[in-house]
Amino acid sequence: MRGKIFFIIIIFIFSNSDAQVKEIFEPPVKLSAKEDHARIMKLLGMESIRRGPSGNPEDSNYANVDESKASPYTSLPDPLIFNNGEKVTSSEMWLKKRRSEIVEEFEREIYGRLPSNIPKVNWEVTKVENSFIENIPVIKKHLLGKVDNSIYPLLNVEIKATLVVPQKIKEPVPIMIHLAFDLSLFPNFDLSKLPPDFYKWQSQLLNNGWGFVELIPTSFQEDNGGGLTNGIIGLCNLGKPRKLDDWGTLQAWAWGASKVLDYLETDKIVDARKVGIEGLSRYGKAALVTIAFDTRFAIGFIGSSGAAGAKLHRRIFGEQIENIASEYEYHWMCGNYIKYAGQLTANDLPVDSHELIALCAPRPIFIGVGSPEVEGNWIDAKGMFLAAVHAAPVYKLLGKKDLGVSEYPAMGTKLISGDIGFHQHFGGHTNAPNWETFLEFAKKYIE
Repeated sequence: MRGKIFFIIIIFIFSNSDAQVKEIFEPPVKLSAKEDHARIMKLLGMESIRRGPSGNPEDSNYANVDESKASPYTSLPDPLIFNNGEKVTSSEMWLKKRRSEIVEEFEREIYGRLPSNIPKVNWEVTKVENSFIENIPVIKKHLLGKVDNSIYPLLNVEIKATLVVPQKIKEPVPIMIHLAFDLSLFPNFDLSKLPPDFYKWQSQLLNNGWGFVELIPTSFQEDNGGGLTNGIIGLCNLGKPRKLDDWGTLQAWAWGASKVLDYLETDKIVDARKVGIEGLSRYGKAALVTIAFDTRFAIGFIGSSGAAGAKLHRRIFGEQIENIASEYEYHWMCGNYIKYAGQLTANDLPVDSHELIALCAPRPIFIGVGSPEVEGNWIDAKGMFLAAVHAAPVYKLLGKKDLGVSEYPAMGTKLISGDIGFHQHFGGHTNAPNWETFLEFAKKYIE
């Protein structure tokens, strides 16, 4: 009898309207970034975190920019040593065992784990138009990835992206996925104030026979701690706050890029074997996480990613763990990351950023950055260069070439002869001056 009553209830629920179905779900928990940050610290048994340095040179706690004080930690985790002390001596050992060991530590302690219940994304081409970009005839496909929200109907999640390819193509084209800031979020911003080369990268790619995708990461996961019970993270958690090792926003944005690649694999105008990922600043961090974890991506262009990106955590120069772990940026990471700004330090991390770059091997990776006189020291160009240097043993183990140098080069020096590329341009916090160098680097792999 009890089973029959249960069956009747189920029939009743699914025979009623969507509005009635939604009534059986609790609404998303509403927490501000400050409240959620405090909640995580309580879970970690922490009362406070260390204060992060300031990026303002006039502040008393301005971030260190003195090279003599930058390296208090004298050793880095060795990517070619297993956790049990055994040495990696072959590419097979790296690819089948050691790589997954490092991935586990990044997921558990830094970027968070992807949940097992991520729903399917159904892609639609909502509009196709013929257009021009700097007199180049192009086809634009407006894409919408609708995430199945049947597990939690109170949240609707959609991935917004636009695919652009040259009109005159004879064969499938390579694609760069560009993680794009949504300028529509700034309705009062005067677009005429953008630098004249802001969109030049588009014509540069098209003139080289490539296409591109503009992906809006904030369309499916907000860039703030108060949004963690919404978006794809909130959907998978049924509107509840995260556990300590749940994925952060960088992983969520990387997931979205991977879902775009899923679509590109179905589009006949795209050569899905030649899809790269590019981003600047926080999106540079997300681009690096994307190519490190999803081995389908063929190449990466990582721009000014700094702390929590390509910069070594163990280097005390510019932005630090304490800044990333604060209530303003903690949402990029998993909850466990915050403890390294409290009772633990960067030296206690089981991995560091050179190993994140190493996860990209054997695929080519290009790291770009601007001038400290224009961009500032916050990004720590040398910290990213050193991470690339220390990723080299893995590349060489897999039969690839490193940077070719281990000494920090003069600004403007192009290090693009190997499979790890590095170039510090003379401009500011932008990838625009580096697209030409990236394409020079990339043509060795993608034509």
